[in-house]
Amino acid sequence: MDKNSEKDELKINNQIIDICNQIASSSKIIAISTIHNSSFNKKNSKKAIEVILILKDFQPRIISNSRILKGRNISIFAVDQWIFERDVDRCFLGEAFASNLVIPYRAILGKKFLHNQEIILKKRLILELLENLVQNFPELATQLKIKSEYFMYEVLLERVKLFPPLFYSLSNFLTKSHPMNEVEPVLKGYIEALLELKKDNHIDFAKNFVSLKQDFINKSKNPKIYINNLRKKAPRGIFTSVFSIWSQLLSIFSQKTSMLATLRHFDPKLDPRKTLVNPQEFVLISTNEKLFSLADGIDMITFSKKHLEVEDKKNLKFDVIGGILNNVYLITTPSVDKKKKIIVKRFRDWSSFKWFPLSLWSLGARNISVLGRSRLAKECEINSFLSDKGFNVPKILHVSHKNRLIFMEYIEGNDLSLLIKKFIKSKKTQKKDIYLLTLQKVGELFAKIHSIDVTLGDTKPENVIIGLDDRIFFLDFEQASFGGDKSWDLAVFLYFLGHYISPFCDKALVLSLINAFLSGYLKNGGNIGDVRKVGSSKYTRIFSILIMPYFLILISNACKNVSSKIASS
Repeated sequence: MDKNSEKDELKINNQIIDICNQIASSSKIIAISTIHNSSFNKKNSKKAIEVILILKDFQPRIISNSRILKGRNISIFAVDQWIFERDVDRCFLGEAFASNLVIPYRAILGKKFLHNQEIILKKRLILELLENLVQNFPELATQLKIKSEYFMYEVLLERVKLFPPLFYSLSNFLTKSHPMNEVEPVLKGYIEALLELKKDNHIDFAKNFVSLKQDFINKSKNPKIYINNLRKKAPRGIFTSVFSIWSQLLSIFSQKTSMLATLRHFDPKLDPRKTLVNPQEFVLISTNEKLFSLADGIDMITFSKKHLEVEDKKNLKFDVIGGILNNVYLITTPSVDKKKKIIVKRFRDWSSFKWFPLSLWSLGARNISVLGRSRLAKECEINSFLSDKGFNVPKILHVSHKNRLIFMEYIEGNDLSLLIKKFIKSKKTQKKDIYLLTLQKVGELFAKIHSIDVTLGDTKPENVIIGLDDRIFFLDFEQASFGGDKSWDLAVFLYFLGHYISPFCDKALVLSLINAFLSGYLKNGGNIGDVRKVGSSKYTRIFSILIMPYFLILISNACKNVSSKIASS
């Protein structure tokens, strides 16, 4: 700002103070501020000046006043300090006055008071936004890494949605090209609020990333909190529009009367001149020591070309390798030394037609996650958690949350269903013993996973891969959870064993498979009570459609009558 502009601003500030003294009369002035579009340079010389005047023990509590100052409209809102502070602290008037502290403002008087109120407001708004994130992404809450910019842009855009005419005064601020020297003062308040919340032990905040504490996550999952936050949106919209409409109209009239016609068709997303910031760009998922933005919308071909180092998509080969309820693709490309491979999984929402039979199938035994977004989140969460605990799982290469895609490494090897079939067909005792030992190791890993309170959900043998180096990998965690019914995991695995066995298979062979798995499970600390539950009608009813009655009864009885002695056999 040049010297002439500084003089003009100082002169206008003094005139504003004079007007505010007239309005205040005998009431004490606590603070005077102008909002960001009240700049005094030539570019904004026609914009209305919007002033907030805060008075102690002011009667009447709230008034508005309009004046003309050097050819510019000036709109003054005078508010009692008690009302203003409660609007800041508890959304008393839908933040009609408090909202002026979340956009760029200039303090003419009472800078310290306004700054303190700004931090109080931003602390509350940050907590509300974090609670909403937990409600919207409960499975990802522990993995979220949130940049401070998220809170600033999300708060501003929410107010634009509630009162669209605000877009005309905030649109430049909300674009990616907006000068940082104007953004930083607003962002600085959020950073200060985050540091105070960290000091209060609500969050962790380091290197500009917010991560959530487990206690906070648990409390935020209470539906009452979400409803309470949702309830604040209506008064925000009503009061913001009531107290803002007059000053907004003054500003619009003073620039172009024709702009009024555009209000009826207003949609900031359709404005081709503006590239608005997407707040979700600053909300990241932490998976396998990598960070992926919630706003990431990379498609299958674009990522595959980049990761597999292919310029032309014609060199990519797509094979559908599974997915009645999801699309699962193996993407390969020839290279000089060997083929490169990745797995891509697309998480679809299961429509009522698709998931209704599945829900009936598991009725009374397990709740099935239906929404694609929820299943994607569980896949990320449990994969990352098990990886951190030392289990072998496919590495997540990238997550496109917007398109519900997960890109994962391809594990070379054979799934466990193939091992079971080989065991049945093999005539060599030594080979059979090796297969049984592998099955016992799988049982041990099940027990270890259950000991850290994880239920895998979909434990079919084909979701266990024996790698080329004999490492055992677990796949498919979209139905996994913390806590849950461990007996379900055992039931799915054991009853699906019977799905791969010929009706004419020797009973002793089937029992040796069951006992190998159970001995590993119980030997490594698995709960014998969970094993015995597998034999109950709760599970036999569900899996009766998959296997022959003979094997169903055989597996059921083996689980119901299991002895702790099997662990030492």
